[in-house]
Amino acid sequence: MATDVFDVGDIDIAWCPGCGNYPILKTLKEALAELNIAPTQMVLVSGIGQAAKIPHYFKTNFFNGLHGRALPPATAIRAVNPNLTVIAESGDGDMYGEGGNHFLHCIRRNPNITNIVHDNMIYGLTKGQASPTSPLGLKTPVQVAGVILEPFNPLAVAVALDAGFVARANAADRDQTKEILKRAIQHKGYALVDIFQPCVTFNKLNTYQWFKEHVYYLDDSHDASNRGAAFAKATETERLPLGVFYVNPKDSFEENTGMYREDQRPLHERDVDFDKLQNLIRSFAMDV
Repeated sequence: MATDVFDVGDIDIAWCPGCGNYPILKTLKEALAELNIAPTQMVLVSGIGQAAKIPHYFKTNFFNGLHGRALPPATAIRAVNPNLTVIAESGDGDMYGEGGNHFLHCIRRNPNITNIVHDNMIYGLTKGQASPTSPLGLKTPVQVAGVILEPFNPLAVAVALDAGFVARANAADRDQTKEILKRAIQHKGYALVDIFQPCVTFNKLNTYQWFKEHVYYLDDSHDASNRGAAFAKATETERLPLGVFYVNPKDSFEENTGMYREDQRPLHERDVDFDKLQNLIRSFAMDV
């Protein structure tokens, strides 16, 4: 499948020239095309932010919702129609800040969705204040004396919560990122891919060159089934590992709820039993 099936044509794109969102957009299109996933058979879900604009530049179904609220509708969309490939995609501020609570509990539920986070360690849309992943000491227009909070570690949190698939990539390394994305999309259950993505306008520390000098790829000696080893790699700070940290196949949210145990039809294709629905509503009614 050609990647141009996802193109929306000649439109204005609101990202700065050189933004790391551009290679992520192109790489995701390539990954989906190589997996033969048609635009009609997938849904992109995002919140608010520069990264969250990515569905606007993608010819497919999408839901662009509230700040930090990408994961709940993504979970629901997949539950209602398991025939769809569902990808929740936003930035580090949207997903780990405003959406931090949803991030934690989505991992616990393990819906069959892919969660891609554009991690530029800054809030780009709102002009450069620190995000949850900003490094200590980073000076911003708001944190004028430098960030004083320990950065949030999404990979360590995901491994600690026993997420089914945990990976990290670098937007500049398109071939490696494409393969990581393909593995994540094919994984059954929740899959996190945190992608380092330079913000060329507001983050002058974590540049393309900085990432090139401070990352390395996990090699074949890393056992992705070893949770302890994955956690140790996720907490490294001198040089930041890239690749697939942890894989733990297990039943998904849809399987555990039993909604498709006896009836394989998507929920949206089933008839509503209004008698049962009315009885349920009445059961919550208060006596007056």
